[in-house]
Amino acid sequence: MPQKRERKPKDKRPQVVGFLGVGLDNQDGEQRFTRSEHFFLIGGSEETHARMQDRAIRFTANLKERGKRLEETSVEEIVEMFREGED
Repeated sequence: MPQKRERKPKDKRPQVVGFLGVGLDNQDGEQRFTRSEHFFLIGGSEETHARMQDRAIRFTANLKERGKRLEETSVEEIVEMFREGED
């Protein structure tokens, strides 16, 4: 008779693995895309896209300063980090 494999308990915590930024105010017809380790940014006016890029850069720098990987950072801490970077 085959043995049953014991299942490891699944971690029920939400885990963030990346971010998608979408700018909806583009009226000049340009297609803007930026991809980094944790972010994929699409669309937006030149100003909006630049703001998304700036936020992504600051977030990534903050994560490195804390010595953490995104996957091991709690959702609460990620929200806190974004709020720290607000204008």
